Amino acid sequence: MCGRYSQTLTAQQIDEAFGVATVPADIQPNYNVAPTQLAPVITNRHPEQVELFEWGLVPFWSKDGKNTGRMINARAETLLDKPSFRKPARERRCLVVGDSFYEWRREGDKKQPFRIRPADGRPVVFAGIWEYWRDKDDPEHERLTYSIITTAPNAEMSRVHDRMPVVLAEADLRAAWLSDDLADDDIRELLRTPPDGTLEMYPVSTQVNSPRNNGPELHEGIE
Repeated sequence: MCGRYSQTLTAQQIDEAFGVATVPADIQPNYNVAPTQLAPVITNRHPEQVELFEWGLVPFWSKDGKNTGRMINARAETLLDKPSFRKPARERRCLVVGDSFYEWRREGDKKQPFRIRPADGRPVVFAGIWEYWRDKDDPEHERLTYSIITTAPNAEMSRVHDRMPVVLAEADLRAAWLSDDLADDDIRELLRTPPDGTLEMYPVSTQVNSPRNNGPELHEGIE
């Protein structure tokens, strides 16, 4: 799974990396993005801009619209089978922007967190789906949320965990994911395990375990 990641790119860095026309100027660095928090995404609805959505998908049919943070991930293998994810996968896809993600490896009776990032130093881009929820009593009130899609691990990740986020490293893959005319087979084809050798990782402090901790020290490696 992917339960925590970091997004410390500035508005200028995001603009340079993705060529979007509009980036919120108030984007703040977040070294410990946690479920229910706002984070930047690029959607197929507005591929020319970056928007801030809540992490943790809320289905459009939810009665109360609460974001419990339980639907932060969607498995690629069952994405088109699940009622909560099927429609977003076909109609509402997004790129989730960041610089790295965290995963925990069990070592004895403890779990050691690792920071994982692209080996080439580029931003990390996760394949995601998004959804909107509207209050029946207040149609102007709209909650925008997203999930990160996960898949089987590549060689690097298999040493840490048995799942990993789908990383869309190349521009053509990202463009294809935001395309409006994807058939189900196209969707499945894009949600592949990233190639081996494309990620690097190192252990970090257990401070990352708590979302209350949020600073550059979370990116520092430990022995």
